[in-house]
Amino acid sequence: MIDFLLDNLLLFPFLFATYLALEAMEARAGGALERLLGRARHWGPVVGAVAGAVPQCGFSAAVASFYAGGMVTAGTLVAVFLSTSDELIPVFLSAHAPMGLLLKIVALKTLAGLAAGLLVNAALRLTGKGPPVPRMDELCAHSRCGCSEHRGIVRPALIHAVEIFVFILVVSGAVELAFHFAGEDALEKLVFNRPFVGEMVAGLVGFIPNCAVSVMEAQLYLKGGMSAGALMAGSLTGSGVGLLVLFRTNRSIRSNLAIMGLVYVFGVLFGWAAGFLL
Repeated sequence: MIDFLLDNLLLFPFLFATYLALEAMEARAGGALERLLGRARHWGPVVGAVAGAVPQCGFSAAVASFYAGGMVTAGTLVAVFLSTSDELIPVFLSAHAPMGLLLKIVALKTLAGLAAGLLVNAALRLTGKGPPVPRMDELCAHSRCGCSEHRGIVRPALIHAVEIFVFILVVSGAVELAFHFAGEDALEKLVFNRPFVGEMVAGLVGFIPNCAVSVMEAQLYLKGGMSAGALMAGSLTGSGVGLLVLFRTNRSIRSNLAIMGLVYVFGVLFGWAAGFLL
């Protein structure tokens, strides 16, 4: 329980920094910012995929808020969700797994995020979708953060961060309790070694917003209880608390479900492919 609280507390600085940046951008929003986003949207997945590969817990949550605020494209968000690295890396390092294998996994996750993100952005362009429009006002519409009262950027950012932090704490706490009563061997009963089916099941399990999932998946793989493809599928869809923040901050449920569906499809497809490469 102490580790659970510490993991969530470490997330708070990322949330606060994210909303501080959003508030600052909103205070200066205008034509210049929209033109900048229009020029940068093509390269968003590149930056997102590379940055997401760095082991940390808050980047996916931060980019989910940026997406809800209209600061990044759907392709960038998908790239970050797919490439996000978490406890898989430290578990592999502590188990003295071959460094070449670990580097290959991280590289494949990064390439998968990059390819998927660019494909999503290309599809959006083909359907006539323009660059994202900053819409911080939507984030503030159902929050008493004081944004509309021009009280600076620190107080509204702090209120936003606290609201999201409490939401994450409640949901992830419920998941933690479920794992506690179900037993950590619950995942071992799933069919992670069956061809094709294993990747599909692992992709669904990866959506569970709890670090224990990625830890158990890594341990199962190292013990031979999970195929390489299933490990990759679960790791690709495992975006940490990013999806929680997305559903909490972005009011378009249809958009959120579309993002989730894209992450799952790409995660399973790249998981199948990775099964032949690892």
